[in-house]
Parts: sequence; C-alpha cells; structure tokens
Amino acid sequence: MLAVFNKSVAKTPEALLQNSPNDGVSSLSDGSLLPSHFSSGRRGAVVVNLGPSGFIAYSSEGHSPLFPRLFGVVDDIFCVFEGHIENIPHLKQQYGLNKTANEVIIVIEAYRTLRDRGPYPADQVVSDIKGKFSFILFDLTAKATFIASDADGSTPFFWGADGEANLVVSSDGDIVKKSCGKSYAPFPKGCFFTSSGGLQSYEHPVNELKAVPRVDSSGEVVGMVFKVDEGSKKGKIGIPRVGSDANWSGKF
Repeated sequence: MLAVFNKSVAKTPEALLQNSPNDGVSSLSDGSLLPSHFSSGRRGAVVVNLGPSGFIAYSSEGHSPLFPRLFGVVDDIFCVFEGHIENIPHLKQQYGLNKTANEVIIVIEAYRTLRDRGPYPADQVVSDIKGKFSFILFDLTAKATFIASDADGSTPFFWGADGEANLVVSSDGDIVKKSCGKSYAPFPKGCFFTSSGGLQSYEHPVNELKAVPRVDSSGEVVGMVFKVDEGSKKGKIGIPRVGSDANWSGKF
C-alpha cells in the first residue's frame, strides 16, 4: 500500500522535514513516476486519485496470508489496511456493524464514530483495535488523514517527506527511500497520525513524542525515529463532548 498526501492536508512532522530531499521534486507533480511505478510492478494495482489532496494506491499482490491487504471506501472515506484484527466480534458489536464487516470497514466506522460523535478519545479508538496491523485512511470530504500502526510494529510500514514536504506513507520501504531520501523512517509503532493532531502515541497518550536521529555505520544521520518521552507530559488531553452531531474531524 502507498499514499502520498499534500502538505496542505497532512502536515509532515518537522523532524522528518529536517532530512527531506532539497531537490524540490514532488511525488504529486504531473510528471511524478511514483503512481505508475507502483502499479506497473504489481498485478491488479489500483491507484485512487484524491485530487489536489494526493493519492492512495493498493495491490494485494505479494501480501502474506497472515497479513492480508484490504481496500475499502464508504461515503468518500478511503482506507487501505494490512494485517488482521483479533477482536473483530467485539468491535462489530461496539460499532453496530453486521456480520460481514471486515477489518477495513471496522476502521472506517471507528473513524466515522470518532469524527461525528466522539464518545471516545482518538487514542482509545486505536488502542481498542487489537491485532497486528497498519492502515492509511483519508476522508475526502473533511480532508483528514488517519494513519496508525499496531503496538509491536508487526507489519512493514514506513513514512517520510518528499522534496516538496508532502507526506509519503507505504508498506514498501524502497518506495519511501526513493521518494524521501534520508527522511525515510519506520512509522512509529504504537502511534497514530492525524491531519489535525499530528503524531501521537496511543500506548502513552499523556506523553510527548521526541525525535531521535538515526545514524548509519559511518556515523551519518540518515533520518529520525520517534520515541515516547517519559519525562514530558502533555496538557489536558481528550476532547470535551459538545453534542452527538458535532463534527470532530478537525479536533482529534
């Protein structure tokens, strides 16, 4: 799976930008070969154009039976999911879904519940998903991203910033390396990223995250990893409920 989001809808963390390419090359330009490169080497690949917001690409080719890839769209909410959820029956009941709902539908419904009614904070919504997974979600109407990885980082998942500070996220590390250079980094395990809230840990929701330089064998800084800063605490967390019809997409 692959997604590139314009910096206007997904602000790349400053730590990733410190090592992004300075060539000014955008993965979203008309001349970008990234979408065609992804689809040409993968049978049955689908690339969804999100207009100026970016694109999402998906292929089931080469996935592990233990970590299948799924793609779904509901009401202009696009989601790519890799892995599996262990507590599907519980989540189906929690979100009022029918028996045929799969992992990607569960993630979309969890996001919609968070966006529209918000009975739980975002960190609880993600931590309630038990299993081995990573996912990329984009709400075309709200222009909002929702990206997460499980607590153990069980599935390959990487991100970085391209030459125009657009956010690149993929299960294919080579694609991110080619697009983002030294900005390439593993997506932080046990974390989620949203357009409005940035990168947060759902395992340690009261703690800040700090960027730590990644250094290669020659001692050169080649990117950043994000770790929980146990010595720092956030201010008041959570979002005060203001009504069941309130749209929280710009607040979580």
